[in-house]
Amino acid sequence: MKLTRLALLTLIGTALGACSILPESVPSDVYRLPAAQAPAPASSAAVQHWSLRLNKLQASEALNRPSIAVIPQGDVISSYKASRWSDPAPVLVRNRLLDGFQRDGRVTLLSTDDSNFQADLELGGSLQAFQTEYQGSQASVVVRLDVLLVRGYDQRILASRRFEELQPLSDVKVPAVVAGFGQASDRLTAKVVAWAVEQGQKVAPPPRS
Repeated sequence: MKLTRLALLTLIGTALGACSILPESVPSDVYRLPAAQAPAPASSAAVQHWSLRLNKLQASEALNRPSIAVIPQGDVISSYKASRWSDPAPVLVRNRLLDGFQRDGRVTLLSTDDSNFQADLELGGSLQAFQTEYQGSQASVVVRLDVLLVRGYDQRILASRRFEELQPLSDVKVPAVVAGFGQASDRLTAKVVAWAVEQGQKVAPPPRS
């Protein structure tokens, strides 16, 4: 009996000791990608005869996660502590583009690769940068996309272009950094939407009779 009680006390002590050395979890602030509530252009005419699917962008392992990336110096990629995005960066950017097309209003037949819907055209590509970068003491948000417009039924590339936006930061606290990502993403989205609509009008199939 004494041996059994001793063994039990030893087991409990070991378990308590193990619990005491575990690192405490640090709560994270979860951020959405902010967007300006700009109205759609009043003169935009709907383009109703072709559909568009937005695919999640390809990205490196460092960007394909919810952490908010920062390059403090050289080629070192780090992230802001106790802060993260609501989704991995490629999903944030895809969803922002979808919102941009919806606000623009000229392409009304929209979907994403979360569904299995077939579309006349697909917009995808790769997310090359979605981070804060430092040049000396000056920090800027950098968002860079290599965009592809692809024909849906045979995956033929019809058009491609690189888009890049830089947003200088006067405040490097996380809320201000997040706001900078929103500003850069707003400008980039407007350019991608305008380009995709223009290209789509050139290469989309004619309306079905």
